[in-house]
Amino acid sequence: MTRPFNFSAGPAAIPEEVLTQAAAEMLDWHGSGMGVMEMSHRGKEFLSIYAQTKADFRALMAVPPEFKILFMQGGGLGENAIVPLNLSRGGKIDSVVTGSWSQKSQKEARKYAQVHIAASTEATGYTRLPDPASWDLSADANYVHICSNETIDGIEFQTLPDLQALGSKAPLVVDFSSHVASRPVDWSKIGLAFGGAQKNLGPAGLTVVVVREDLLGHALDICPSAFNYETVADNQSMYNTPPTFAIYVAGLTFQWLKHQTEGELHGIAAMEQRNIAKAELLYRAIDQSQLYFNKVDADCRSRMNVPFFLRDESRNDAFLEGAKARGLLQLKGHKSVGGMRASIYNAMPLAGVQALVDYMHTFEKSQA
Repeated sequence: MTRPFNFSAGPAAIPEEVLTQAAAEMLDWHGSGMGVMEMSHRGKEFLSIYAQTKADFRALMAVPPEFKILFMQGGGLGENAIVPLNLSRGGKIDSVVTGSWSQKSQKEARKYAQVHIAASTEATGYTRLPDPASWDLSADANYVHICSNETIDGIEFQTLPDLQALGSKAPLVVDFSSHVASRPVDWSKIGLAFGGAQKNLGPAGLTVVVVREDLLGHALDICPSAFNYETVADNQSMYNTPPTFAIYVAGLTFQWLKHQTEGELHGIAAMEQRNIAKAELLYRAIDQSQLYFNKVDADCRSRMNVPFFLRDESRNDAFLEGAKARGLLQLKGHKSVGGMRASIYNAMPLAGVQALVDYMHTFEKSQA
């Protein structure tokens, strides 16, 4: 069976090898007589899955020992509330607004804290990143929030800001939902990072939170116990029933990632090289075209989410219909911005991007 290429922004494509293994183990995981969805989260079978999944994520992402890895629910959108409930202490936070998701974050955080907009590119349509040297950082902020990859707008931080070098003592909070595990992370610059699994790690339902230990224990009194990072950490993500099947599939994805190679590179380093090649191929096709264009400054274009537009938007429907006929799915852009968007996460092979580029060339010629 030849599967279509799924360019959905999330829930997104999962590696075929992972889906095949999950299907094979659906009724009976390792001779236990149970599928993972049927297991007690406190039974030895699932606890072994949980332990391996967490260990593999720590190893893959080179997470230092002073960080706790939490498996939670609520998605990235939920973390927009859970983070200020845990870290704001009811005081001030700085927010850098670079797209739709960081805009949502700062609006949600206002329910629990005083939000100061340290920088924003809203006025210029979210097509660039503000120079960190220009950020208006507060002396009394309890953290600084950024979205390091804006899924809708196609903006990505190629390097994380060094808040200490900028004169801020606040920890950096990073929403890395849509590019987690696509590139290495400089944990020396981060206090907390979170991401919904449904873009690059597995199915919807799981949220991974990586939080430095010294940031635990400061939750507001109104914070629900199941969302208190300290409580979740103390209970090994088992204070409430975790999203067991999503954790299991994420674990299979981590094992798949461990075995990826590009030349002498392995794991996340290999995936980064592969993702660079995929993104360069697609952006080159867009930039060399007379029909397609991308609005984002070249130095901050996302490797994961590539929005593009047709200069004649009356051709949009024909483009999407032709793409679907070729097995190129979910290319319609987000409703808030229109156009097209190709999400080329880890599970998207180079062959999928090549197929899209070939179709784009063919469609453009047919419209000449």
